[in-house]
Amino acid sequence: MGTNMREKLLDAILAHVPFDGWSDVSLKAAAADVGIDADAVGAICPRGAVDLAIDYHRRGDQAMVAALGSADLSELKFRDKVATALRFRIEAMDDKEAVRRASALFSLPTHAPDGAKLVWETADHVWTALGDTSQDVNWYTKRATLSGVWASTVLYWLGDDSPNAEATSAFIDRRIEDVMRIEKLKAGLRKSPITKPLMDLQASLFGKVRAPDLSHLSDLPGRWSNPSR
Repeated sequence: MGTNMREKLLDAILAHVPFDGWSDVSLKAAAADVGIDADAVGAICPRGAVDLAIDYHRRGDQAMVAALGSADLSELKFRDKVATALRFRIEAMDDKEAVRRASALFSLPTHAPDGAKLVWETADHVWTALGDTSQDVNWYTKRATLSGVWASTVLYWLGDDSPNAEATSAFIDRRIEDVMRIEKLKAGLRKSPITKPLMDLQASLFGKVRAPDLSHLSDLPGRWSNPSR
């Protein structure tokens, strides 16, 4: 019941966000639209409209994962699979003003940790959907790198007025190409007799780092539980 009401509130608040942002004013208007008593709103959304802003982001992640699950990516190089995932995520953002307002919300100091976590979640969903099995420090570096790519992509998309976000699609390709150059550079450093000792030292320092075991804990980087639970 709570989940259903929260989804109704999310659908309703989107009509008010362009004018009043992800705010209590928008939340109250959304509650009135769907006939939810004001006293019940606090129980459904303990943190107010920010809960719905988080749900909105996660709804987009779920749409991306669903699109990846139904797409045939077998003929694509892995870098192109990642680019395709980010394009699916862009397509899931069907309300630019809602995203703009959410970006402003999560840039505030009080909500910046939530924003960082959401960006990390998106990156984790991409890697997990594409079958990443890394269990060492690469689990973290892959997600951290893609988090940076995704965050910059959102900012670019917000200012993109090209047809079908073609400019953003090209931007994604450029950012992933930048990442690939860095990876090639790292590979070269590992082979160079000058830098290999330093790279070996780095490998030994991080050699014991392992991906988190999330089978019992859900409140860790890259994973999230149903907010209604």
